[in-house]
Amino acid sequence: MRASRRIVALPLVLLAIGIATSMKDRAAERPPVPAPASKSSTPEQGEIERGRYLVEEVAKCAECHTPRDAHGQLRTDSWLRGAPTWIRPIAGIPDWAETAPALAGFPSFTEEQGERILEKGIGPEGETIRPPMHIYHMNHADAKAIISYLKSLPR
Repeated sequence: MRASRRIVALPLVLLAIGIATSMKDRAAERPPVPAPASKSSTPEQGEIERGRYLVEEVAKCAECHTPRDAHGQLRTDSWLRGAPTWIRPIAGIPDWAETAPALAGFPSFTEEQGERILEKGIGPEGETIRPPMHIYHMNHADAKAIISYLKSLPR
């Protein structure tokens, strides 16, 4: 009975590996995420709105880059202005980031550094992105939209 379970399970495992590999390969070819419908009057406004959508609804950047109040709620008065990292690993992880940098106004990075972070998952000085930050491999248009949105926010 156990051997037959292994025979059935093996193709499922191989299928899962194949799907994961295929998804990873397709991620590099992914087209830009479209902005939600908006009443933007200029192309720049449209790019900012698309960046807002990507930051707030897709990547959920505020979850780590916005401080929380005493009740654990995001402080909208300090939106994306940097915060202590509230998430902790169960076991120690080397180079764990204790704080998430401010993103509002895009104060800490040049555009080129921001593009490299978002498109290649490489830090501003060429270093590996520190956990718990996700490593993104966005296309250039999405990275530019995010940077435009972040620049539009007050520091």
